[in-house]
Amino acid sequence: MSSPGADSKSYRRVLLKLSGEALGHPENGQGIDSGAVSLLARQLARVSRMGVELALVCGGGNILRGANFRSSGMHRASADYMGMLGTIINGLALSHAIEEEGVESRVLTALEVRQVAEPFVRRRALAHLEKGRVIILAGGTGNPFFTTDTAAALRASELGCEVLLKGTKVDGVYNADPEKDPKAERFEELKYMDVLRERLNVMDGTSITLCMESNLPVVVFDAFVEGNIERVVQGEKLGTLIRS
Repeated sequence: MSSPGADSKSYRRVLLKLSGEALGHPENGQGIDSGAVSLLARQLARVSRMGVELALVCGGGNILRGANFRSSGMHRASADYMGMLGTIINGLALSHAIEEEGVESRVLTALEVRQVAEPFVRRRALAHLEKGRVIILAGGTGNPFFTTDTAAALRASELGCEVLLKGTKVDGVYNADPEKDPKAERFEELKYMDVLRERLNVMDGTSITLCMESNLPVVVFDAFVEGNIERVVQGEKLGTLIRS
């Protein structure tokens, strides 16, 4: 699919990356908060009805964080696989909520759990997108030592998405933590190398490098303001744009 570029008025195929904590309860980011899931599902259903082909990748930190288990002595591979299973739980919750909004969805996972999800196969994923189904890509890359940010960059590149949308609870990338520093300034636009050089806390270096190599623009925005997902896919300037 040809890309209209980051300055286009709208996108036709996008990948939205969400953190697991974004689905968690507001007081601690843990568990699954039905209000947060419903808010996202309403927006995603509206985006799908606009004719946008929509893929999702969600983290699993609200279910468990592999880093917590690694710090207690567990081998990183085992801890990372546990985290991948957490992303599948989130994927199933999102899929149910989206279908409650009247839009078809499919969960595709890099790990084999055929009773609850389809295995990720690129051509199958593309077919679902072309049929107007929202696809939820769970299980990370299927390999330990890689984050769900890297999984998002990988799947967006594989599926020919025109942009990677990083949905957070913050309205972009800042030069400091805006919750701790009232003078923190938001960037409207950054280059991939700026993110890597300044070690900005946006996505890990592997995922940013993959986006740079694929010339895949990234938009970091607040996905938890009602209507923001629709606005960003229509090309409205929200958050921070990262590109070459």
